[in-house]
Amino acid sequence: MCGIVGYIGQRDAVSILLDGLRRLEYRGYDSSGIAVQTPSGLEVRRSVGKIDRLRQITERAPLEGTTGLGHTRWATHGRPSDGNAHPHADCTGRVVVVHNGILENYLELKTMLEGEGHRFQSETDTEVMAHLIESALVKRHDLVAAVRWAIGQIRGAYAVGVLSADAPGLIITAKRGAGAVVVGLGEGETFVASDIPAVLPHTRTVLILEDNEIAEVTRERVLLSTLAGRAIDRAPSVITWNAAMAEKGGYAHFMLKEIHEQPEAVAATFRGRVEPETGSVILTEANLTPDLIGRVARVVLVSCGTSYHAALVGRSMLERLAGLRAEVDIASEFRYRDAGLGPDTLVVAVSQSGETADTLGAARVARQHGSPVLAITNVVGSALAREADGVIYTHAGPEIGVASTKTFTTTITACYLLGLALGLGRGFLTGSDGQKRIAELLEIPALMTDTLSCEGPAGKLARELNPYENFLYLGRGMQFPIALEGALKLKEISYAHAEGYAAGEMKHGPIALIDERMPVVVLTPRDSSYDRMVGNVEEVKARGGRIIAICHRGDDAMARRADHRLEVPAAADLLSPLLTVIPLQLLAYHMAVLRGCDVDQPRNLAKSVTVE
Repeated sequence: MCGIVGYIGQRDAVSILLDGLRRLEYRGYDSSGIAVQTPSGLEVRRSVGKIDRLRQITERAPLEGTTGLGHTRWATHGRPSDGNAHPHADCTGRVVVVHNGILENYLELKTMLEGEGHRFQSETDTEVMAHLIESALVKRHDLVAAVRWAIGQIRGAYAVGVLSADAPGLIITAKRGAGAVVVGLGEGETFVASDIPAVLPHTRTVLILEDNEIAEVTRERVLLSTLAGRAIDRAPSVITWNAAMAEKGGYAHFMLKEIHEQPEAVAATFRGRVEPETGSVILTEANLTPDLIGRVARVVLVSCGTSYHAALVGRSMLERLAGLRAEVDIASEFRYRDAGLGPDTLVVAVSQSGETADTLGAARVARQHGSPVLAITNVVGSALAREADGVIYTHAGPEIGVASTKTFTTTITACYLLGLALGLGRGFLTGSDGQKRIAELLEIPALMTDTLSCEGPAGKLARELNPYENFLYLGRGMQFPIALEGALKLKEISYAHAEGYAAGEMKHGPIALIDERMPVVVLTPRDSSYDRMVGNVEEVKARGGRIIAICHRGDDAMARRADHRLEVPAAADLLSPLLTVIPLQLLAYHMAVLRGCDVDQPRNLAKSVTVE
């Protein structure tokens, strides 16, 4: 997730672009840049780091112009650096592009363009688009036609802004499945942005592009059409949000926004990495060579906190998809064990920030013992990514709320992809198995969107449970880690005491706590552990416990037993944790709001634990 801004009018473009980027910095903050149409042509300023560094560069090397584009980056292809920062230009400098999204076929396009004599300066997929457009301009001599042609060559998701030295006073923007493109309409000036906060100081009248649409933007008008060329007549909308609400997409808190972003974040994590027709998985940066896959006899996942819970889900995925022995260790304890490491043990280090000190320490111990290390992280170029032999990046985008939500579900998605890749590589899965498993994965974003409809019931349930101070969460199999995660979320942000247990362990101690003052959250999707979970529910009921069931929609048997229920749609067993965690995230969120807690910045917690 990156931030895009554009301006065309009569005012100084640089100040407007920099202010817009500052308002979008929550979308990405590893590098930034601007391009301005100056009297001498297109000029670009870029910098790794926060927006303030870019501002300092523009003060030392000023730009003069009234038309420009800006970008703040969250890296997906290429490490954070000056050279990988947007905007990107073609070799001639005639075309500049800013881009949010992932171009799935950029490597084959890059190879084609290099064969035509194009030379690339960055590691990004975005630069390919600038060269494609320049190549098309040679033949078509029309920027709009060139952009349409270039987009037609691309597979993947994008929101893009384009400037050309040959078309002063014109910005082209288009989108397909990669977040919003907002065009703000002013008096004699027009704005482009990937989110509403960037345009609010200037106008509240906006046009919002839908998928497969392109806009030709000048200071006086906006021509909207489909990528196929059909004109669109759409009335503008008027935004009533204030600036704080707009930054959070209209949500009250970043955490709630990020809960609702999960369907797209999960889709972004597998997009371009699966081939549904062949049942294959492409994890280029993981460096899973045939030799490595052939010698791996077991997998050890090391992680902390929410990432540890995701790794527990990942363990089951690896066992069932790849037929490998898999273990999970808390990273802070890993170094104190004699874990029997060596070249046949793949150590998977999981950290959303890539900077968690204990996980970094565990990865270094693994390397010292000759084990290959694979990182799963959300941050390109992070310390963990550099330490590891290979990496799977989750494409969650920046997560501002301290309590992890979308990085949890995208990490599980990455584990699923890893399991598929290893299973297919070892011959444990056939091509038809891969097709089936990928088809099940492709259904998940829509099912997650469906699950989010339980927010209203979750908010109502939070009001009923708010007086209670102690909670027990129970799950079995794939749902046990979700019980742990649900309990962690509740105590992290609402400060209620909550414990997660494997349901089979209830009789070994926790049952002594159960009475009418103890709400018990049970995870009861209709999987292979369902009948045993029903038995646990009956045991809780017999002791007066208050039962909150996370169950499949239409489960009448559970409806009769539970005092309250939050329903989810059915999904493949291995992927059901991606659904059952959502009601627990929403319940914790609404409990915290009712208690007046600081949801996005809970007391005593930090987003990344960089000390041991």
